[in-house]
Amino acid sequence: MNGLRAVLVCFVIACAALVSPGVAVPPAAAETPAAAETPATAMTPSWSALPVPPAAAAPVTLKDLAARGPGEAWASGYEHAADGLRPMLYRWDGTAWSRDTTFPGAGELGWLGNVQFVGEEMWIFHSGGAGGEILRRSAAGWSVLPLPQTLWIYQDFAAVPGAAWVVGQDDDGLKVLHYDGSGWTAQSTPDGVYYVMGITARTATDAWAWADTATGTAVLRWDGTAWRDAQVPLPPNGNVHTILLEPSGRATIGGSQYTDSGPHTYLMTFNGQRWRTTYPPLGDTYTEGMERGPDGALWLPVRSDRAFQSKYARVSGSHTTYSYGPERPNAIDVKPRALARAGFSLLSFGTVEIYGSKPNLMSERLGG
Repeated sequence: MNGLRAVLVCFVIACAALVSPGVAVPPAAAETPAAAETPATAMTPSWSALPVPPAAAAPVTLKDLAARGPGEAWASGYEHAADGLRPMLYRWDGTAWSRDTTFPGAGELGWLGNVQFVGEEMWIFHSGGAGGEILRRSAAGWSVLPLPQTLWIYQDFAAVPGAAWVVGQDDDGLKVLHYDGSGWTAQSTPDGVYYVMGITARTATDAWAWADTATGTAVLRWDGTAWRDAQVPLPPNGNVHTILLEPSGRATIGGSQYTDSGPHTYLMTFNGQRWRTTYPPLGDTYTEGMERGPDGALWLPVRSDRAFQSKYARVSGSHTTYSYGPERPNAIDVKPRALARAGFSLLSFGTVEIYGSKPNLMSERLGG
């Protein structure tokens, strides 16, 4: 009899535990995207701060962040010195950030633009006193690839094995300069293209650009023979901030659509056959810093509602969630500008303004 009573008591306690509010799963947690994912991605690691040596002349402007893997990443931009803009380059070696001042023109006025990995080399666009050029870094050191002409505006740069492009303008208007591994040529664009705002490439025969045209913003595509209108069904009154190309063939466009209530961020994904447009709750976020994370989701830095912390959006299908960077004492503005996937982690680079000082550099990492 005593044994039966003990069994009943244990059964009642177990039932109470199953329905007790103290151990029930909160509805909010059950509705998050992580709850529906595989156990390998269910636990989201937190952001941690990575020290960055301060710039010599703050404030600073970040132009690009790119990573080859967990042991190599580069952040480029320029400092606002008293005598003008000065180029700025930082390297991540898998352990720490350090400033690189060994590149040609490091001590002169100018600025650094996009960073690209081309085979075993790192290429970066440099604008200095002599005009525009491409700096190339290999195991043997730095070398310079000069442009065939000087432009008065250098808008963007992209490079892949076997090809590179520089877009901008000179006195005659729009210029698309193409490098095929042996020399430069000027490429023509479709009629009605006024201005190329950005360019990116997957291969030497698959490059994409976004442009201002006679009919509004349009996406152009290079197929190895000519630039053509890609006939992308952009939202009405929409523009393009960036195009993210992936080796799988997937392409993601981020931009803004202008409505009577103001600009709203949109994302378009191309699976190789058709486009799908979504409007995540991102407000008017500028999507240039968008990156595909190691978890397969899209990550973007967004405007934070906390002056002392950065904020990031994670977009996975129809779900959008947010996370915050570490708290930074006395910070009044924390602005991550760009993200880069570095192996199984996600690197962030941007600026932080501490009360009483000018914006300087900051970096954070998700995972590790």
